[in-house]
Amino acid sequence: MKTKTLCIAGGSGFVGLHLATEALKAGYRVRVVTRGRAACRRLLVLPQVEIAEVPTQNFHTLCEAFSGAHAVVNLVGILNESGDDGRQFEKVHVGLAGTLAEAARAAGVRRYLHMSALRAAPQGPSHYLQSKGRGEARVHALHGDGFAVTSLRPSVIFGPEDRFLNRFADLLRLSPWVFPLTCARARFQPVYVGDVVATFLRALVDPRAVGGRFDVVGPEVLRLYDIVAYVQRLIGTGQTILTPCDRHSRMVAEVMEHVPGKPFSRDNFRSCQIDNVWVGEHPMQTALGRHQTSLDAVVPAYLGARVVSHRYDRLREVARRGIH
Repeated sequence: MKTKTLCIAGGSGFVGLHLATEALKAGYRVRVVTRGRAACRRLLVLPQVEIAEVPTQNFHTLCEAFSGAHAVVNLVGILNESGDDGRQFEKVHVGLAGTLAEAARAAGVRRYLHMSALRAAPQGPSHYLQSKGRGEARVHALHGDGFAVTSLRPSVIFGPEDRFLNRFADLLRLSPWVFPLTCARARFQPVYVGDVVATFLRALVDPRAVGGRFDVVGPEVLRLYDIVAYVQRLIGTGQTILTPCDRHSRMVAEVMEHVPGKPFSRDNFRSCQIDNVWVGEHPMQTALGRHQTSLDAVVPAYLGARVVSHRYDRLREVARRGIH
């Protein structure tokens, strides 16, 4: 049987690396479509991974990159933009998403999976959720005539090297006495990256997924305060977590927009005005028989390991000072 090729746009990121690894185990040949080969260094060590460096806004080069593929997965997305007018979100989540799907269909690809976001909607409270909703609608408008589309809508994703729990761990280590936490009452349903990847791969072969839009969530609904307090216990810091009111949270968000790495923004604040939890009968991975992984099953292994490494580095520094 001929090995099927899975094209991944945005494959150099956190989810993409895990998806490429598991797709290889499942017997696919993986082709990662990217603007810059340098961003895919970690993928180069994986066997049967091809890196296609193309201008991702160029329709014709995308058609060439997708040629011969069994399926395309679009993981391209941004969490923040440089300003606050929605233009970058629109460019990536709507414009580029549409171009990728149109190029895949033109190249003869029969299966297309799109990474959306939980609670995405054109009428959402933030530019992020609005653009994700419009992008999802644009992609699904192409469904039909031999081109099968599925959208998956994950909640915040955790796992080794995530940008969620690790970011809070880093911020907590930098905060000496108090830690101001905006939108502390916002609720999330964090999902393990392994469950997200397994759901993508299952959706490729399960006919129930064709044409659908599915939430992908974890087993626990938690307030942001509970999540941060959990991280704090794991890494062993003892700051007081402050929970400012909405007005002050908005002010904190405006300040955090100018911190290097932009850990929080006004658009993030707007997204947090609705709970990031699934609404419906069944999330996707439960409907397909996939077990949902809890925070406790995974997070202590990687945040705890960072604590041990950090303490070991400190002991080495003390030892060196003692020698000198």
